[in-house]
Amino acid sequence: MVKQSQKFRRILKNGSTRLVVFLLFVALFAVSCSELDKPVVEPYYAESPAPPKQELRWSNGKMPKSFDPALAAAPPETDIVRAIYEGLTETDPKTLKPIPATAEKWSADEENLVWTFHLRPNAKWSNGEAVSAADFVRSWKRLAEKGDELSHPNLIENISGVEFAKPDSEKESKNVDSIELIPKPQTPDSPIFKDQKPLSSQQTDSKSSAGDPKKTKEAATEKVVPGEIKKAAEFGATAVSDLILKVKLKRPDKDFPSLVSHPMFRPVHSGSKFEPGNLNADIVTNGAFRVASVGTDGVTVDKSDKYWNREHVKLERVKFVPKDTAEEALQAYRAGDLDAVTNAEFEPLALKLLKPYDDFQTTIHSALNFYQINESKKPFDDRRVREALTIGIERERLTDDEMDGSTKPAFGFQPPVDDGKDKIKQDVEKARKLLSESGFPAGENFPPIKLLINRNNVQQRIARSVAKMWKENLNIETEIVVMEAAQMDEAVAGGEFDMYRRGVVLPTSDETVNMLAIFSPPKETREVLPETAYKEQKANSNSERPATAESKSVAENQANIPKQQRLHTEKGDAPVEHEGLILTEDEALERLLAIPLYFPTSYSLVKPYVLGFEINSLDAPSLLEVSIDNYWQPSRGKNES
Repeated sequence: MVKQSQKFRRILKNGSTRLVVFLLFVALFAVSCSELDKPVVEPYYAESPAPPKQELRWSNGKMPKSFDPALAAAPPETDIVRAIYEGLTETDPKTLKPIPATAEKWSADEENLVWTFHLRPNAKWSNGEAVSAADFVRSWKRLAEKGDELSHPNLIENISGVEFAKPDSEKESKNVDSIELIPKPQTPDSPIFKDQKPLSSQQTDSKSSAGDPKKTKEAATEKVVPGEIKKAAEFGATAVSDLILKVKLKRPDKDFPSLVSHPMFRPVHSGSKFEPGNLNADIVTNGAFRVASVGTDGVTVDKSDKYWNREHVKLERVKFVPKDTAEEALQAYRAGDLDAVTNAEFEPLALKLLKPYDDFQTTIHSALNFYQINESKKPFDDRRVREALTIGIERERLTDDEMDGSTKPAFGFQPPVDDGKDKIKQDVEKARKLLSESGFPAGENFPPIKLLINRNNVQQRIARSVAKMWKENLNIETEIVVMEAAQMDEAVAGGEFDMYRRGVVLPTSDETVNMLAIFSPPKETREVLPETAYKEQKANSNSERPATAESKSVAENQANIPKQQRLHTEKGDAPVEHEGLILTEDEALERLLAIPLYFPTSYSLVKPYVLGFEINSLDAPSLLEVSIDNYWQPSRGKNES
């Protein structure tokens, strides 16, 4: 080898021109081929010089319909409400933890049932008036009065003095109606026992109580209007003083400060009037920005000179630029007319085009797709069976093969802040072992799973893929039943299913609220079937199986509910029984009454000179930390990259 090296050096030293030329040709050819195989891609999809002002041009969908916080269900309304109104707390866009806002501090009692918020003395409305605790009380009472008109009625249900007659799941899903991956969740929201009639048929069947004055009177007393919210005599939010707000809850909620960061809980001025179809630019607000103008070209907000922390806010102006389609937004961004694009439904081809660029971002969206299990039916009343079916699914195959990577696998019931912390471990061998222990070795004699799904092409593909995995991994057959919404309602209400597909939007980082949205039995079940009967029937459905360490009956699980969850009921001061409800993700993982499948994703484009614009799973970017690097230039960006 040494001799060959010396010979090669001698050839070069002797000036073998032909060899040198040949080697240069080979090198150039190799480089050119490499460039053909891996074309040089510019770092950003659209490069343009930074604007000279602290002004953000943001397209976040179509023209907003209202400035009313009560109606803010999704972007663009939620984005504008966050800009012009401030709640007790804000959501840190990076960690999703609550941070002080109008309330400078807060505390809770030992059971997390009573929360006290201390407001800032320098918090003001845009007209100069002081923001007081009474403003929050009045605004939250207004939410209770609006009832099912609210963007998310379930979010206020835990405040003492507010009761739902019926959950409005359809409204909970309105911010994903346009995403085919998550059709509207079906109602009721969880299994009703097979022999139990739906509430509507029991409450409105006048023939059953005809001729019996006592029954007629009881029926009249118990009659409930769907979607209505009943207000108890004492409302849970009270103003102790101008700067102290006290809130009493029905159920413990350790994450209540996270909940009240949602746009819906932001206060509205006493003189505010919201008219349908009319965006009032003169509205009084209390946020970091105030409405400056409303026109066909969008909504412009300017930094408020009355905001308590205005010196911290860098942006002087934000223009919310409406675009009817993602294509229009993309063209405007490319042309340099927009600095940020969110809430856009890009076509698959556009997503492939945008994926390599640094100014394109993909984010997990806080909306869970899952299969609800009918635990009242055998063999699904055995936790070992539920776990086997859960860990026997290969979620990456669903997201990569069936949806081209446009979704993220759900290894838990809440989208993770940090990836890599899987709470559900996929394990086919363990799944087979669990099935064997529960009496179904190699899947023998396991009844076909009756799975109800929406009439939706994506959901049908997913169901077929899951069924194939259960067959290959566990030797279990699946009967996929495709239904319209009304048919599914009827089947679920009658208990004629083993599992059914659901999609639930999780609009806050409040763990308790999110778990209740996923697992709470419908109100009609609790009203028609008292809690004691509910537990008794559940216990009977499991009575044939001896209890084991690995398979607890529902009755045993309820008996083991931590005292903190039963405390409110034991005190006797709560209008709603919450014993047995799943309030934490740990409990959800322990019970496994549902099988999480995937989270959808959202997309955004943000110019490199826009600093601090954080996209997160709640679709809740905050403008408080955003600024424009006015000195950024395209060439500088290339060099740095």
